[in-house]
Amino acid sequence: MNYSSYLKPLIAVSFPYILFEAFHSGIIKDSSFMMPKGHFYIVSIVSILASMIAIAVGVVGNRIRNSKVSFLSLSFLSLGLMFSVHGLSTPHFILGDTQLPGITSQLSMFLATIWMWLSSLPSDNSFVHFLGKQQRTLLPIWTAALLTLGVIGMMNPYIVHFIPENAIPLKITLTGVSILLNCLTIYRYFQSYRYTRFPLQISIVYSSGWIMVSQLIMIRGIQWSLSWWIYHFLLLAAMIVMVIGIVKQYAVKGTLTESLRSLFTTDPFERATNSLSPSVKALVTVTEQKDTYTAGHTFRVTMYALKLAEELRLKPEQLRAIVQGGLVHDVGKIRVPDSVLNKPGKLLPEEKALIEKHPVDGYNMCRNLGFLKEELSIIRSHHEKWDGSGYPDRLKGTEIPYFARIAAVADVYDALTSDRAYRKAWQHSEAMKYLIENKGSHFDPQCVEAWEKLCDRNPSVYLYPSQKIKDEGTIQKLSTL
Repeated sequence: MNYSSYLKPLIAVSFPYILFEAFHSGIIKDSSFMMPKGHFYIVSIVSILASMIAIAVGVVGNRIRNSKVSFLSLSFLSLGLMFSVHGLSTPHFILGDTQLPGITSQLSMFLATIWMWLSSLPSDNSFVHFLGKQQRTLLPIWTAALLTLGVIGMMNPYIVHFIPENAIPLKITLTGVSILLNCLTIYRYFQSYRYTRFPLQISIVYSSGWIMVSQLIMIRGIQWSLSWWIYHFLLLAAMIVMVIGIVKQYAVKGTLTESLRSLFTTDPFERATNSLSPSVKALVTVTEQKDTYTAGHTFRVTMYALKLAEELRLKPEQLRAIVQGGLVHDVGKIRVPDSVLNKPGKLLPEEKALIEKHPVDGYNMCRNLGFLKEELSIIRSHHEKWDGSGYPDRLKGTEIPYFARIAAVADVYDALTSDRAYRKAWQHSEAMKYLIENKGSHFDPQCVEAWEKLCDRNPSVYLYPSQKIKDEGTIQKLSTL
Protein backbone atom coordinates (compact mmCIF):
# COMPACT_ATOMS: atom_id res chain seq x y z
CA MET A 1 0.00 0.00 0.00
CA ASN A 2 1.24 3.48 -0.84
CA TYR A 3 0.93 5.37 2.44
CA SER A 4 2.12 8.61 0.83
CA SER A 5 -1.38 9.00 -0.62
CA TYR A 6 -2.64 9.68 2.92
CA LEU A 7 -0.08 12.41 3.55
CA LYS A 8 -1.76 15.41 1.90
CA PRO A 9 -5.19 14.95 3.55
CA LEU A 10 -3.52 14.24 6.89
CA ILE A 11 -1.42 17.42 6.73
CA ALA A 12 -4.35 19.52 5.45
CA VAL A 13 -6.59 18.41 8.33
CA SER A 14 -4.04 18.37 11.16
CA PHE A 15 -2.12 21.60 10.41
CA PRO A 16 -5.00 24.02 11.26
CA TYR A 17 -5.51 22.28 14.59
CA ILE A 18 -1.80 22.34 15.38
CA LEU A 19 -1.82 26.07 14.58
CA PHE A 20 -4.80 26.56 16.88
CA GLU A 21 -3.02 24.75 19.72
CA ALA A 22 0.06 26.92 19.19
CA PHE A 23 -2.09 30.05 19.66
CA HIS A 24 -4.26 28.57 22.40
CA SER A 25 -1.32 27.37 24.50
CA GLY A 26 0.56 30.68 24.23
CA ILE A 27 3.39 29.48 21.98
CA ILE A 28 2.16 32.14 19.55
CA LYS A 29 0.53 35.29 20.95
CA ASP A 30 -3.26 34.88 20.80
CA SER A 31 -4.48 38.44 20.32
CA SER A 32 -8.13 39.48 20.49
CA PHE A 33 -10.00 40.81 17.43
CA MET A 34 -13.59 41.79 18.21
CA MET A 35 -15.15 42.47 14.80
CA PRO A 36 -18.90 41.70 14.76
CA LYS A 37 -19.35 42.95 11.19
CA GLY A 38 -16.36 40.97 9.95
CA HIS A 39 -17.72 37.88 11.66
CA PHE A 40 -21.12 38.38 10.04
CA TYR A 41 -19.59 38.75 6.56
CA ILE A 42 -17.41 35.66 6.85
CA VAL A 43 -20.24 33.54 8.22
CA SER A 44 -22.59 34.84 5.51
CA ILE A 45 -20.17 33.83 2.75
CA VAL A 46 -19.85 30.35 4.25
CA SER A 47 -23.64 30.06 4.53
CA ILE A 48 -24.24 31.22 0.97
CA LEU A 49 -21.63 28.85 -0.46
CA ALA A 50 -22.98 25.93 1.59
CA SER A 51 -26.52 26.65 0.38
CA MET A 52 -25.35 26.88 -3.23
CA ILE A 53 -23.57 23.55 -2.87
CA ALA A 54 -26.73 22.03 -1.35
CA ILE A 55 -28.87 23.22 -4.26
CA ALA A 56 -26.40 22.10 -6.95
CA VAL A 57 -25.84 18.69 -5.39
CA GLY A 58 -29.56 18.27 -4.64
CA VAL A 59 -30.53 18.82 -8.26
CA VAL A 60 -27.94 16.29 -9.39
CA GLY A 61 -29.12 13.82 -6.76
CA ASN A 62 -32.66 13.87 -8.08
CA ARG A 63 -31.49 13.36 -11.65
CA ILE A 64 -29.09 10.48 -11.12
CA ARG A 65 -31.20 8.55 -8.58
CA ASN A 66 -28.51 8.43 -5.93
CA SER A 67 -29.43 8.59 -2.24
CA LYS A 68 -25.88 9.38 -1.19
CA VAL A 69 -25.84 12.52 -3.30
CA SER A 70 -29.11 13.63 -1.70
CA PHE A 71 -27.67 13.08 1.79
CA LEU A 72 -24.67 15.17 0.79
CA SER A 73 -27.03 17.95 -0.26
CA LEU A 74 -28.81 17.78 3.10
CA SER A 75 -25.46 18.00 4.87
CA PHE A 76 -24.57 21.31 3.27
CA LEU A 77 -28.13 22.56 3.56
CA SER A 78 -27.93 21.98 7.33
CA LEU A 79 -24.62 23.79 7.54
CA GLY A 80 -25.78 26.68 5.36
CA LEU A 81 -29.11 27.42 7.03
CA MET A 82 -28.04 26.91 10.64
CA PHE A 83 -24.76 28.78 10.15
CA SER A 84 -26.67 31.72 8.66
CA VAL A 85 -28.58 31.98 11.97
CA HIS A 86 -25.19 31.88 13.70
CA GLY A 87 -24.13 34.88 11.61
CA LEU A 88 -27.35 36.85 12.08
CA SER A 89 -27.14 36.35 15.83
CA THR A 90 -23.56 37.67 16.02
CA PRO A 91 -23.18 39.42 19.41
CA HIS A 92 -23.55 43.22 19.19
CA PHE A 93 -24.52 43.09 15.50
CA ILE A 94 -28.32 42.65 15.48
CA LEU A 95 -28.83 40.94 18.82
CA GLY A 96 -27.08 41.29 22.15
CA ASP A 97 -25.23 38.57 24.01
CA THR A 98 -27.19 35.30 23.78
CA GLN A 99 -26.40 31.60 23.58
CA LEU A 100 -27.90 31.46 20.09
CA PRO A 101 -24.61 31.90 18.13
CA GLY A 102 -22.91 29.11 20.06
CA ILE A 103 -25.86 26.73 19.87
CA THR A 104 -26.49 27.24 16.15
CA SER A 105 -22.81 26.95 15.29
CA GLN A 106 -22.53 23.61 17.06
CA LEU A 107 -25.85 22.43 15.65
CA SER A 108 -24.91 23.37 12.08
CA MET A 109 -21.75 21.30 12.14
CA PHE A 110 -23.28 18.40 14.06
CA LEU A 111 -26.20 18.04 11.62
CA ALA A 112 -23.87 18.44 8.65
CA THR A 113 -21.68 15.69 10.09
CA ILE A 114 -24.61 13.26 10.49
CA TRP A 115 -25.82 13.69 6.91
CA MET A 116 -22.26 13.50 5.56
CA TRP A 117 -21.75 10.27 7.48
CA LEU A 118 -25.01 8.85 6.10
CA SER A 119 -23.81 9.69 2.60
CA SER A 120 -20.73 7.53 3.21
CA LEU A 121 -22.67 4.41 4.24
CA PRO A 122 -23.20 1.53 1.78
CA SER A 123 -26.48 2.03 -0.05
CA ASP A 124 -27.78 -1.42 0.92
CA ASN A 125 -27.73 -0.38 4.57
CA SER A 126 -31.30 -0.81 5.84
CA PHE A 127 -31.58 2.72 7.28
CA VAL A 128 -30.06 4.29 4.17
CA HIS A 129 -32.44 2.25 2.03
CA PHE A 130 -35.38 3.50 4.12
CA LEU A 131 -34.30 7.14 3.76
CA GLY A 132 -33.58 6.61 0.06
CA LYS A 133 -37.23 5.72 -0.51
CA GLN A 134 -38.13 9.15 0.91
CA GLN A 135 -35.63 10.91 -1.35
CA ARG A 136 -38.10 13.29 -2.98
CA THR A 137 -39.66 14.50 0.28
CA LEU A 138 -36.53 14.65 2.45
CA LEU A 139 -35.23 17.92 1.04
CA PRO A 140 -38.41 20.05 1.35
CA ILE A 141 -39.28 18.64 4.80
CA TRP A 142 -35.77 19.14 6.15
CA THR A 143 -35.57 22.66 4.67
CA ALA A 144 -38.88 23.63 6.28
CA ALA A 145 -37.74 22.25 9.64
CA LEU A 146 -34.46 24.17 9.58
CA LEU A 147 -36.12 27.41 8.48
CA THR A 148 -38.71 27.06 11.26
CA LEU A 149 -35.97 26.57 13.87
CA GLY A 150 -34.04 29.54 12.51
CA VAL A 151 -37.01 31.90 12.52
CA ILE A 152 -38.04 30.87 16.06
CA GLY A 153 -34.46 31.36 17.25
CA MET A 154 -34.11 34.83 15.75
CA MET A 155 -37.53 35.98 17.01
CA ASN A 156 -36.88 34.71 20.53
CA PRO A 157 -33.11 34.18 20.95
CA TYR A 158 -33.43 33.53 24.69
CA ILE A 159 -35.51 30.42 24.05
CA VAL A 160 -32.29 28.38 23.81
CA HIS A 161 -31.04 29.39 27.25
CA PHE A 162 -32.44 26.20 28.75
CA ILE A 163 -29.77 24.27 26.75
CA PRO A 164 -26.63 23.83 28.89
CA GLU A 165 -24.26 25.11 26.20
CA ASN A 166 -21.17 24.92 28.38
CA ALA A 167 -21.97 21.64 30.10
CA ILE A 168 -18.77 19.60 29.86
CA PRO A 169 -20.43 16.14 29.54
CA LEU A 170 -22.67 17.38 26.73
CA LYS A 171 -19.75 18.99 24.91
CA ILE A 172 -17.59 15.89 25.25
CA THR A 173 -20.43 13.64 24.03
CA LEU A 174 -21.32 15.76 20.98
CA THR A 175 -17.67 16.30 20.10
CA GLY A 176 -16.86 12.61 20.49
CA VAL A 177 -19.76 11.56 18.27
CA SER A 178 -18.82 14.19 15.68
CA ILE A 179 -15.18 13.10 15.58
CA LEU A 180 -16.15 9.45 15.25
CA LEU A 181 -18.64 10.08 12.43
CA ASN A 182 -16.30 12.43 10.59
CA CYS A 183 -13.44 9.93 10.81
CA LEU A 184 -15.66 7.19 9.40
CA THR A 185 -16.79 9.54 6.62
CA ILE A 186 -13.23 10.53 5.75
CA TYR A 187 -12.09 6.91 5.70
CA ARG A 188 -14.90 5.69 3.45
CA TYR A 189 -14.70 8.52 0.97
CA PHE A 190 -10.93 8.34 0.81
CA GLN A 191 -11.02 4.59 0.18
CA SER A 192 -13.40 5.21 -2.71
CA TYR A 193 -11.22 8.05 -3.99
CA ARG A 194 -8.14 5.85 -4.04
CA TYR A 195 -9.91 3.54 -6.45
CA THR A 196 -11.89 5.96 -8.62
CA ARG A 197 -9.88 9.23 -8.34
CA PHE A 198 -13.11 11.22 -8.53
CA PRO A 199 -12.46 14.89 -7.56
CA LEU A 200 -15.67 15.28 -5.55
CA GLN A 201 -14.68 12.43 -3.25
CA ILE A 202 -11.36 13.99 -2.27
CA SER A 203 -13.13 17.33 -1.80
CA ILE A 204 -15.47 15.64 0.69
CA VAL A 205 -12.45 14.20 2.51
CA TYR A 206 -10.95 17.66 3.00
CA SER A 207 -14.30 19.27 3.78
CA SER A 208 -15.31 16.67 6.36
CA GLY A 209 -11.89 16.86 7.99
CA TRP A 210 -12.04 20.65 8.25
CA ILE A 211 -15.59 20.56 9.66
CA MET A 212 -14.33 18.18 12.34
CA VAL A 213 -11.39 20.44 13.22
CA SER A 214 -13.67 23.50 13.16
CA GLN A 215 -15.92 21.92 15.75
CA LEU A 216 -12.96 21.16 18.00
CA ILE A 217 -11.68 24.73 17.72
CA MET A 218 -15.14 26.20 18.27
CA ILE A 219 -15.72 24.45 21.60
CA ARG A 220 -12.17 25.05 22.89
CA GLY A 221 -11.49 28.53 21.54
CA ILE A 222 -12.03 31.83 23.31
CA GLN A 223 -14.48 34.12 21.53
CA TRP A 224 -12.87 36.87 19.39
CA SER A 225 -9.34 35.51 19.94
CA LEU A 226 -7.16 34.94 16.87
CA SER A 227 -7.24 31.17 17.44
CA TRP A 228 -11.07 31.28 17.55
CA TRP A 229 -11.19 32.96 14.14
CA ILE A 230 -9.34 29.99 12.58
CA TYR A 231 -12.43 27.80 12.47
CA HIS A 232 -14.40 30.42 10.50
CA PHE A 233 -11.77 30.56 7.76
CA LEU A 234 -11.47 26.77 7.89
CA LEU A 235 -15.19 26.40 7.16
CA LEU A 236 -14.80 28.90 4.33
CA ALA A 237 -11.98 26.77 2.92
CA ALA A 238 -14.19 23.67 3.24
CA MET A 239 -16.91 25.34 1.15
CA ILE A 240 -14.45 26.55 -1.48
CA VAL A 241 -12.90 23.10 -1.90
CA MET A 242 -16.38 21.60 -2.30
CA VAL A 243 -17.23 24.14 -5.01
CA ILE A 244 -14.02 23.22 -6.82
CA GLY A 245 -14.83 19.52 -6.49
CA ILE A 246 -18.33 19.96 -7.89
CA VAL A 247 -17.05 22.05 -10.80
CA LYS A 248 -14.48 19.39 -11.67
CA GLN A 249 -16.90 16.52 -11.18
CA TYR A 250 -19.96 17.78 -13.03
CA ALA A 251 -18.89 20.58 -15.35
CA VAL A 252 -16.20 18.71 -17.27
CA LYS A 253 -18.61 17.05 -19.69
CA GLY A 254 -20.62 20.02 -20.97
CA THR A 255 -22.61 23.18 -20.38
CA LEU A 256 -26.05 24.00 -19.01
CA THR A 257 -27.32 24.24 -22.60
CA GLU A 258 -26.04 20.72 -23.32
CA SER A 259 -27.62 19.43 -20.13
CA LEU A 260 -31.01 20.91 -21.04
CA ARG A 261 -30.76 19.55 -24.56
CA SER A 262 -30.07 16.07 -23.26
CA LEU A 263 -33.24 16.16 -21.15
CA PHE A 264 -35.42 16.24 -24.26
CA THR A 265 -33.44 14.10 -26.68
CA THR A 266 -35.31 11.43 -28.62
CA ASP A 267 -32.16 9.41 -29.37
CA PRO A 268 -32.42 6.10 -27.45
CA PHE A 269 -28.68 5.92 -26.84
CA GLU A 270 -28.61 9.38 -25.27
CA ARG A 271 -31.80 8.70 -23.31
CA ALA A 272 -30.00 5.81 -21.65
CA THR A 273 -26.93 7.87 -20.74
CA ASN A 274 -27.80 11.59 -20.40
CA SER A 275 -28.47 11.48 -16.65
CA LEU A 276 -25.48 9.36 -15.65
CA SER A 277 -23.12 10.56 -12.98
CA PRO A 278 -19.41 10.81 -13.80
CA SER A 279 -18.81 7.89 -11.43
CA VAL A 280 -21.02 5.60 -13.55
CA LYS A 281 -19.45 6.84 -16.79
CA ALA A 282 -15.96 6.29 -15.44
CA LEU A 283 -16.80 2.76 -14.28
CA VAL A 284 -18.30 1.91 -17.67
CA THR A 285 -15.28 3.33 -19.51
CA VAL A 286 -12.83 1.34 -17.40
CA THR A 287 -14.89 -1.82 -17.91
CA GLU A 288 -15.05 -1.34 -21.68
CA GLN A 289 -11.33 -0.66 -21.90
CA LYS A 290 -10.60 -3.76 -19.86
CA ASP A 291 -12.35 -6.21 -22.18
CA THR A 292 -11.49 -5.54 -25.82
CA TYR A 293 -13.86 -8.25 -27.05
CA THR A 294 -16.96 -6.76 -25.48
CA ALA A 295 -16.53 -3.04 -26.16
CA GLY A 296 -20.04 -1.64 -26.36
CA HIS A 297 -21.48 -4.68 -24.54
CA THR A 298 -22.66 -2.74 -21.50
CA PHE A 299 -24.50 -0.18 -23.62
CA ARG A 300 -26.24 -2.77 -25.74
CA VAL A 301 -27.24 -4.81 -22.69
CA THR A 302 -28.62 -1.65 -21.09
CA MET A 303 -30.69 -0.75 -24.12
CA TYR A 304 -32.04 -4.28 -24.53
CA ALA A 305 -32.88 -4.42 -20.81
CA LEU A 306 -34.50 -0.98 -20.93
CA LYS A 307 -36.76 -1.95 -23.82
CA LEU A 308 -37.65 -5.26 -22.17
CA ALA A 309 -38.45 -3.43 -18.93
CA GLU A 310 -40.71 -1.03 -20.83
CA GLU A 311 -42.47 -4.04 -22.38
CA LEU A 312 -42.98 -5.41 -18.87
CA ARG A 313 -44.50 -2.04 -17.89
CA LEU A 314 -41.99 -1.07 -15.22
CA LYS A 315 -42.35 2.39 -13.67
CA PRO A 316 -40.09 5.32 -14.72
CA GLU A 317 -38.08 5.09 -11.47
CA GLN A 318 -37.55 1.39 -12.12
CA LEU A 319 -36.43 2.07 -15.69
CA ARG A 320 -33.75 4.42 -14.38
CA ALA A 321 -32.58 1.65 -12.05
CA ILE A 322 -32.37 -0.73 -15.02
CA VAL A 323 -30.17 1.78 -16.87
CA GLN A 324 -27.85 2.40 -13.92
CA GLY A 325 -27.50 -1.27 -13.07
CA GLY A 326 -27.17 -2.38 -16.67
CA LEU A 327 -24.32 -0.02 -17.41
CA VAL A 328 -22.23 -1.30 -14.50
CA HIS A 329 -23.36 -4.92 -14.37
CA ASP A 330 -19.93 -6.18 -15.46
CA VAL A 331 -17.77 -3.68 -13.56
CA GLY A 332 -16.36 -6.52 -11.45
CA LYS A 333 -14.46 -7.72 -14.53
CA ILE A 334 -11.96 -4.93 -13.82
CA ARG A 335 -10.41 -7.33 -11.30
CA VAL A 336 -10.19 -10.30 -13.69
CA PRO A 337 -6.74 -10.70 -15.34
CA ASP A 338 -6.69 -9.92 -19.07
CA SER A 339 -5.20 -13.32 -19.81
CA VAL A 340 -8.31 -14.97 -18.37
CA LEU A 341 -10.90 -12.48 -19.58
CA ASN A 342 -9.79 -12.59 -23.23
CA LYS A 343 -8.68 -16.22 -23.38
CA PRO A 344 -9.77 -17.73 -26.75
CA GLY A 345 -9.78 -21.33 -25.56
CA LYS A 346 -11.58 -23.26 -22.84
CA LEU A 347 -11.12 -21.91 -19.32
CA LEU A 348 -9.43 -23.97 -16.62
CA PRO A 349 -11.44 -24.52 -13.42
CA GLU A 350 -9.43 -21.92 -11.51
CA GLU A 351 -9.86 -19.43 -14.38
CA LYS A 352 -13.59 -20.05 -14.45
CA ALA A 353 -13.69 -19.39 -10.70
CA LEU A 354 -12.01 -16.01 -11.27
CA ILE A 355 -14.61 -15.07 -13.88
CA GLU A 356 -17.45 -16.12 -11.60
CA LYS A 357 -16.22 -13.75 -8.88
CA HIS A 358 -16.99 -10.64 -10.96
CA PRO A 359 -20.64 -10.20 -9.84
CA VAL A 360 -19.63 -10.09 -6.17
CA ASP A 361 -16.60 -7.89 -6.87
CA GLY A 362 -18.78 -5.46 -8.82
CA TYR A 363 -21.42 -5.50 -6.07
CA ASN A 364 -18.85 -4.66 -3.41
CA MET A 365 -17.45 -1.79 -5.49
CA CYS A 366 -20.80 -0.21 -6.21
CA ARG A 367 -22.40 -0.64 -2.79
CA ASN A 368 -19.84 1.88 -1.53
CA LEU A 369 -20.50 4.34 -4.36
CA GLY A 370 -24.14 5.13 -3.60
CA PHE A 371 -26.00 2.70 -5.86
CA LEU A 372 -29.44 1.74 -4.62
CA LYS A 373 -30.68 -1.77 -3.85
CA GLU A 374 -32.27 -2.36 -7.26
CA GLU A 375 -29.11 -1.51 -9.21
CA LEU A 376 -27.01 -3.62 -6.86
CA SER A 377 -29.30 -6.61 -7.45
CA ILE A 378 -28.55 -6.43 -11.18
CA ILE A 379 -24.81 -6.31 -10.59
CA ARG A 380 -24.79 -9.25 -8.19
CA SER A 381 -27.46 -11.54 -9.65
CA HIS A 382 -27.42 -11.21 -13.46
CA HIS A 383 -25.73 -14.63 -13.75
CA GLU A 384 -28.23 -16.47 -11.55
CA LYS A 385 -30.36 -19.10 -13.35
CA TRP A 386 -34.04 -19.89 -12.96
CA ASP A 387 -33.28 -23.51 -11.98
CA GLY A 388 -30.78 -22.47 -9.28
CA SER A 389 -27.62 -23.53 -11.14
CA GLY A 390 -26.26 -20.00 -11.61
CA TYR A 391 -23.82 -17.95 -9.54
CA PRO A 392 -22.80 -16.45 -7.15
CA ASP A 393 -25.65 -17.25 -4.69
CA ARG A 394 -27.41 -20.17 -6.39
CA LEU A 395 -30.73 -18.34 -6.26
CA LYS A 396 -33.72 -20.05 -7.81
CA GLY A 397 -36.89 -18.82 -9.53
CA THR A 398 -38.42 -15.75 -7.96
CA GLU A 399 -35.63 -15.67 -5.37
CA ILE A 400 -33.66 -13.97 -8.15
CA PRO A 401 -34.36 -10.20 -8.08
CA TYR A 402 -36.73 -9.18 -10.88
CA PHE A 403 -34.38 -6.62 -12.39
CA ALA A 404 -31.59 -9.20 -12.49
CA ARG A 405 -33.87 -11.60 -14.40
CA ILE A 406 -34.51 -8.89 -16.97
CA ALA A 407 -30.82 -8.10 -17.24
CA ALA A 408 -29.96 -11.78 -17.64
CA VAL A 409 -32.01 -12.06 -20.84
CA ALA A 410 -30.43 -8.89 -22.25
CA ASP A 411 -26.93 -9.96 -21.20
CA VAL A 412 -27.07 -13.43 -22.76
CA TYR A 413 -28.78 -12.16 -25.92
CA ASP A 414 -25.99 -9.64 -26.49
CA ALA A 415 -23.28 -12.15 -25.63
CA LEU A 416 -24.69 -14.54 -28.25
CA THR A 417 -25.07 -11.88 -30.97
CA SER A 418 -21.59 -10.34 -30.44
CA ASP A 419 -18.19 -11.53 -31.62
CA ARG A 420 -16.33 -13.14 -28.73
CA ALA A 421 -12.76 -14.36 -28.29
CA TYR A 422 -13.86 -17.96 -28.75
CA ARG A 423 -16.56 -17.68 -31.47
CA LYS A 424 -18.30 -15.49 -34.03
CA ALA A 425 -21.60 -13.72 -33.38
CA TRP A 426 -24.85 -15.62 -33.79
CA GLN A 427 -27.75 -14.38 -35.88
CA HIS A 428 -30.81 -13.00 -34.11
CA SER A 429 -32.87 -16.10 -34.94
CA GLU A 430 -30.22 -18.41 -33.44
CA ALA A 431 -30.01 -16.35 -30.26
CA MET A 432 -33.79 -16.30 -29.90
CA LYS A 433 -33.92 -20.07 -30.32
CA TYR A 434 -31.42 -20.44 -27.49
CA LEU A 435 -33.39 -18.12 -25.19
CA ILE A 436 -36.65 -19.94 -25.88
CA GLU A 437 -35.10 -23.38 -25.36
CA ASN A 438 -33.67 -22.27 -22.02
CA LYS A 439 -36.66 -20.43 -20.56
CA GLY A 440 -37.67 -22.12 -17.34
CA SER A 441 -34.14 -23.44 -16.83
CA HIS A 442 -31.81 -20.48 -17.33
CA PHE A 443 -34.29 -17.63 -17.78
CA ASP A 444 -37.54 -16.36 -16.28
CA PRO A 445 -40.15 -17.54 -18.83
CA GLN A 446 -42.08 -14.27 -18.53
CA CYS A 447 -39.01 -12.24 -19.49
CA VAL A 448 -38.15 -14.42 -22.50
CA GLU A 449 -41.75 -14.35 -23.76
CA ALA A 450 -41.90 -10.57 -23.41
CA TRP A 451 -38.58 -10.19 -25.28
CA GLU A 452 -39.76 -12.52 -28.05
CA LYS A 453 -43.03 -10.62 -28.45
CA LEU A 454 -41.25 -7.27 -28.45
CA CYS A 455 -38.68 -8.28 -31.09
CA ASP A 456 -41.37 -9.72 -33.36
CA ARG A 457 -43.41 -6.55 -33.10
CA ASN A 458 -40.51 -4.08 -33.43
CA PRO A 459 -37.22 -5.39 -34.91
CA SER A 460 -35.55 -2.01 -34.32
CA VAL A 461 -35.42 -2.95 -30.63
CA TYR A 462 -32.53 -5.32 -31.34
CA LEU A 463 -31.32 -3.86 -34.65
CA TYR A 464 -30.75 -0.31 -33.40
CA PRO A 465 -28.28 -1.15 -30.58
CA SER A 466 -26.30 -3.58 -32.72
CA GLN A 467 -25.98 -0.99 -35.51
CA LYS A 468 -25.67 2.17 -33.42
CA ILE A 469 -23.23 0.95 -30.79
CA LYS A 470 -20.28 -0.47 -32.69
CA ASP A 471 -17.23 -1.96 -31.04
CA GLU A 472 -15.03 0.87 -32.22
CA GLY A 473 -15.79 4.33 -30.85
CA THR A 474 -18.03 3.32 -27.96
CA ILE A 475 -15.59 4.65 -25.38
CA GLN A 476 -15.09 7.83 -27.39
CA LYS A 477 -18.88 8.25 -27.60
CA LEU A 478 -19.15 7.91 -23.82
CA SER A 479 -16.55 10.64 -23.23
CA THR A 480 -18.66 13.18 -25.12
CA LEU A 481 -21.90 12.58 -23.18
